[in-house]
Amino acid sequence: MRCFGRNTIGLIVFAIGLTACATHTVKTTSYTPVIQDSEYVPEDLLLDVGVAIFDPGLDDMDDDQEALTNPQIRVAESRYAPYLLAETLQRSANWGIVRLMPNDSSPMDVFINGTILESNGESMAMRIQVADSTGRTWYTREYDQEISQFSYDPSQRQQVDPFQILYNNIANDLLAWKKDNIENEDVMEIRTVSEMLFAQRFSPDVFNNYLGQGRDGIYEIVALPADSDPVLSRIRDIRERDFMFIDTVQDYYATYVRQMRLPYDSWREQSYHETITLRELEASARRRFIAGAAAVVGGLAAATQGSNYATQTGGAFGVGAGAYLIKSGFDKQAEARIHMEALEELGQSLENEVAPQVINLDDRTITLSGSVEEQYEQWREILADLYAAEVGQF
Repeated sequence: MRCFGRNTIGLIVFAIGLTACATHTVKTTSYTPVIQDSEYVPEDLLLDVGVAIFDPGLDDMDDDQEALTNPQIRVAESRYAPYLLAETLQRSANWGIVRLMPNDSSPMDVFINGTILESNGESMAMRIQVADSTGRTWYTREYDQEISQFSYDPSQRQQVDPFQILYNNIANDLLAWKKDNIENEDVMEIRTVSEMLFAQRFSPDVFNNYLGQGRDGIYEIVALPADSDPVLSRIRDIRERDFMFIDTVQDYYATYVRQMRLPYDSWREQSYHETITLRELEASARRRFIAGAAAVVGGLAAATQGSNYATQTGGAFGVGAGAYLIKSGFDKQAEARIHMEALEELGQSLENEVAPQVINLDDRTITLSGSVEEQYEQWREILADLYAAEVGQF
């Protein structure tokens, strides 16, 4: 019976031990509800909120995120996530009208911008920036949530989005900041600035003198037109029509989200498993490489420096075992690539299932898709023509 050197045996045992290690993350299933303001707030003191289409965050990803992200899905999420946020804010009853905005052409009392930082079925992270129409920044914060398999249980999915806690936290923070920093007179000023900014875009000659800007860029009310001013009355009519169009766009986004929900949830659940499997495979491959390298180095040392046959033979065995572990690591990486390809296929199938929809307006049929922002710009031009006609500027 041959005996191997202690160092070689130790390295092999260490190598085998490395391949057997595994880590698991325990995730909580506690639920954070949306907080509703306990104080009654009159309707004229409720701020309207605009939620922008999110930045998909494709330009800011590191290599690991890029490997786990399908661009088509991320772009779809950049419409899906802000809609859920707007829906959460509206359901909280703490605000006036909450709209998902095609762009920032129509001033809103409070405007929310977001960037998706991570989304892989297991975890979601986003950066939220909030400002009001005066130009005052409220805050910029990052939110993240990591979920368990329980969140994809069919009974749970029918009730709430798997990442609903994230949206609830954003809504609760927004209410808390407003209560701590915005007084009733601030609300009235914000609402008035919103109206004046809208009016300036249609009739700058008439309304530019009503607002001023300080060095910090914050708008201040310098003067106001009479409430009975006929030009102001026409501006308010135009603004109502603008809101009606934006409300039509809400129907588009609602249909978009409704059609996206089933395939998207299926993709997220599959992505959840693929992400965890991929991480475990990469960790396993990394452990195998480390263990294999250690065994090879130790085996070479024993084979070249050993003074007897047993030691040299043990060193050769160590080299062989290390080579096997390294090969096993390559095999694991190949398996990981197969899972990445599965994620890509899932992403392509989802993109095909959330095709843009066509909606009918009173005088035209338009396609609401990636070009919905362009359609809204055309609508703004129509409103400008209507305003010019009403005030006799033709």
